[in-house]
Amino acid sequence: MADAGTVQSGVVQGAVRKAMWRLLPFLGFCYLLNYVDRTNVGFAALTMNGDLGLSAAAYGLGAGLFFIGYFFFEVPSNVIMHKVGARLWIARIMVTWGIIASATAFVQGEISFYIMRFLLGVAEAGFFPGIILYLTYWFPRVQRAKMVALFFLAVPVSSVVGGPISTLLIQHGDGAWGFEEGWRFMFFVEGLPSILVGIVVLLLLPDRPHKAKWLSGEERDALEKQITAEDEAQVPHTTGLREGLRDSRVVGLSFVYFGIVFGSYVLAFFLPQVVSDLQEQFGIKFSIAQIGLITAIPYAVACVVMVINARHSDRTGERRLHVAVPAFVGAAGVAVALFMDSPYLVIAAMTLCAVGVNTAIPVFWQLPSTFLTGVGAAAGIALINSFGNIGGFAGPYLTGFLRDLTGNNKAGMFVVAAFMVMAGIVVLVVGRRHERESLAAGTARATEEHR
Repeated sequence: MADAGTVQSGVVQGAVRKAMWRLLPFLGFCYLLNYVDRTNVGFAALTMNGDLGLSAAAYGLGAGLFFIGYFFFEVPSNVIMHKVGARLWIARIMVTWGIIASATAFVQGEISFYIMRFLLGVAEAGFFPGIILYLTYWFPRVQRAKMVALFFLAVPVSSVVGGPISTLLIQHGDGAWGFEEGWRFMFFVEGLPSILVGIVVLLLLPDRPHKAKWLSGEERDALEKQITAEDEAQVPHTTGLREGLRDSRVVGLSFVYFGIVFGSYVLAFFLPQVVSDLQEQFGIKFSIAQIGLITAIPYAVACVVMVINARHSDRTGERRLHVAVPAFVGAAGVAVALFMDSPYLVIAAMTLCAVGVNTAIPVFWQLPSTFLTGVGAAAGIALINSFGNIGGFAGPYLTGFLRDLTGNNKAGMFVVAAFMVMAGIVVLVVGRRHERESLAAGTARATEEHR
């Protein structure tokens, strides 16, 4: 006969399976829309920059201003979500960003472009860290890296499907629905699904396991008990708002995330232009739709490697190397990409970069939850994401500036590589320090209990 512990474990695993199938596909689709609406500007730039008279630096500034709005509203947004619940707050975020994403179709020049990108960041603030926090309410620690990786699949998938869709809308959107330029039509159309899905979130998304009608009473209780016990067992852990914002490990992880995000958004915003530049470099010709298909290749490979890395991290319980090694691989890829003597080798090297940044992120987000719980987790996770995403501002702006200055992308790519190497080194240092502190705290608690 099975003992009580085995039965309890079986109930929890049943609840986890239901939560995985009920929540992750839907949340992943929401994030796919989120990522498309923030990065489709990279495809719009292929024709928009000329129509609006934007230099590479002006475009990079506008693309990056998204993250300034994001920065200032990230922490308050996540704290509000912790208090009012995920269902209401995620719905609010999605509806407002969808409206602004569609309204970007009406920009007329640099200033209006800057304003709409800033407002889009304000509207989206809190979505990604909110989902990361939300997943900690539903999944035990031993499975979280895999669950975050499955959720984060939305990023490379958005580039696999979003790139071709965006470029097709641009290519065939001239004159559609009264829009003179295809890129305006693309912005307007791609913002609409976020508004509709935001309303669905309000109707369907449960805040926590105890509100999920599709779990049995036994499953709800067992899952909440398991996760609460894990949070209480973390040593040392930070629970308060101020402590979460002031913890030195939060600061260290913010630097790590800055470096990873720096590379991620340079790739997202400039990869279409890198592919377009191959035409002049190697004497070949692509349509806009073909550029969209080519940019999908690195992300398709990243989808597979990302899940493998996360599952291996969960199985071994090791986090630091599963973040640092992909960061180093991504740095190597981006550093050599533009020195290849074949378009195929350029795409292969950029694929390494895409694999690196996308593979590092899901495992990275397991590190904050090893020492943050409660409102401290809400604030700390938001702060890491907020400061880290300044890389999303600095990366595109600096890359665009260096492109204008030098006439090519090589200097910008070296800067990307440097920041990703920094991320890998810092995560090794911060992770090692946390392991020492956890061991010391665990030993102290065991000694106290023995007394």
